[in-house]
Amino acid sequence: KHVQGFPEYGPERMGAPITAYNRISQSKEIRVHSNIYNPDFVVVVDETLLETVDVTAGLSPEGAIIVNTSRTKEEITAELPDYTGRICTIDARKISMAALGKYFPNMPMLAAVVKVSGVLDESIFLEEMEISFKKKFASKPEVIEGNKLALEMALQEVQ
Repeated sequence: KHVQGFPEYGPERMGAPITAYNRISQSKEIRVHSNIYNPDFVVVVDETLLETVDVTAGLSPEGAIIVNTSRTKEEITAELPDYTGRICTIDARKISMAALGKYFPNMPMLAAVVKVSGVLDESIFLEEMEISFKKKFASKPEVIEGNKLALEMALQEVQ
């Protein structure tokens, strides 16, 4: 697969919302370098953004929005009444705390994206992530199992 990812930073203060873009192509090299105005998937790591940002702007009804929240899917759906596509939820805080003992939402959210999008077979995803963890955390092997557990839990718990 070909992958491209980049954040969009403005003059925001520290802690302000940011937007990041990711493109994944099954076969063709990605040559476009611009914002994504009509995404297939939107990932909301901080659910308070639902109150201040139009997170479904341009979002394909064939895609999905994935929200990190402890609330139910029905509660989130009520907040996004104009969006007709799939709305998925995951409690990345709960998973992160259980698997890692600290709040690091990235791994659970990544696994949720893989599950919801179907962009990669789950078993291949877990195998590749383990290889990546062994390289990234070579000097801290104690964090490998926690990160693997966070991925596995998220794949099971995303709604």
